[in-house]
Amino acid sequence: EVHLVESGGGLVQPGGSLRLSCAVSGVTFTDYGMSWVRQAPGKGLEWVASISPYGTSPTYLDSVKDRFTISRDNAKDTLYLQMNSLKPEDTAVYYCSWRGTRGQGTQVTVSS
Repeated sequence: EVHLVESGGGLVQPGGSLRLSCAVSGVTFTDYGMSWVRQAPGKGLEWVASISPYGTSPTYLDSVKDRFTISRDNAKDTLYLQMNSLKPEDTAVYYCSWRGTRGQGTQVTVSS
């Protein structure tokens, strides 16, 4: 059974940066691609970024392209999301996703 634990969220001012992490256990990490999704207050889930099993071909939501970078460390079974130039509209609970299964999420709040 897959177990996903996100961390790294917090309160940051507009223009700031955060790095989210997702520790994965219970599965062979390199067997599948991984994604980050988010849910803003009062809204549905929104896909943010995905990465293939060996870190090639990342894809991004248009609104985060050039600001966010998804990466993975297969030696540590960990997924990352580097978020730069954060905007208030990035405020959401961020989840890592493995074949549709999500962790508990980590809150990101962008506010002055």
